[in-house]
Amino acid sequence: MSALDELPPLRDVIRRHGLSAQKSLGQNFLLDLNLTGRIARASGPLEGATVVEVGPGPGGLTRALLALGAKRVIAIERDQRCLDALAEVSDHYPGRLDVISGDALKVDVRPLVGDGEVRVVANLPYNIATLLLIGWLSTDPWPPWFASLTLMFQKEVAERIVAAPGSKAYGRLAVLAGWRTTARIAFDVAPSAFVPPPKVTSSVVHLVPRAEPLPCALSALEKVTEAAFGQRRKMLRQSLKSLGVDTAALLAATGVEETARAEEIDVAGFVRLANAFVQLKAATPADQAAR
Repeated sequence: MSALDELPPLRDVIRRHGLSAQKSLGQNFLLDLNLTGRIARASGPLEGATVVEVGPGPGGLTRALLALGAKRVIAIERDQRCLDALAEVSDHYPGRLDVISGDALKVDVRPLVGDGEVRVVANLPYNIATLLLIGWLSTDPWPPWFASLTLMFQKEVAERIVAAPGSKAYGRLAVLAGWRTTARIAFDVAPSAFVPPPKVTSSVVHLVPRAEPLPCALSALEKVTEAAFGQRRKMLRQSLKSLGVDTAALLAATGVEETARAEEIDVAGFVRLANAFVQLKAATPADQAAR
């Protein structure tokens, strides 16, 4: 029996169900229920909230979310082997755990969450973590259906999410996250906390949506950052030529120096570039843009 609830320790659950983390699924199981409780608490008050969890595995974080008061947890699990272990958690918390067997990249949970506050809390499978985050950050309309994202990443990815201009980690992901959310690293997690231990340290990142991000078309921001960071060593007057508009006019309209490089431009600067790009694109004849 664990200190968190009256369910068996996770090591016993894994042993009894013959579970082992599969590298092909990006799995690393968290067995320390003190740690899963810390992750759950990092998401904010859970009482009355609906929580979406991706990749619950044997249910360590799931148990913490329910024990700390989540009204309901919707857990998306691709690994059929874990379903019996999760069924035991569901039996222990009747009516509060819904397990969806499927691929989180393909499951749309929005019709399932209902009214009220929704939080996403997950020890994400490493092989799809960034794709999932980009999907959530690209939600339309905005503000989104979730009140916060509390997610586990490899530390290197976490640093890319929260990076500031001027740092080597600063790139497209930091611009997207910084534009639509406030993001911070809550704490790091040592490899020894996982079974099997990964080769790298992990970090829990907490992201809160901005109610009113700077006005900008997502598609334009994606194109501008792709061009700029695709050739990050080059000056913007060169790297932005692939956009098919007058680069000098684009930079002049936004007050960005032609000699600047992508890593020097803050989120507001990229928003100005994206908005100016839309205006110039609309004013540029199609035959000229195609050259």
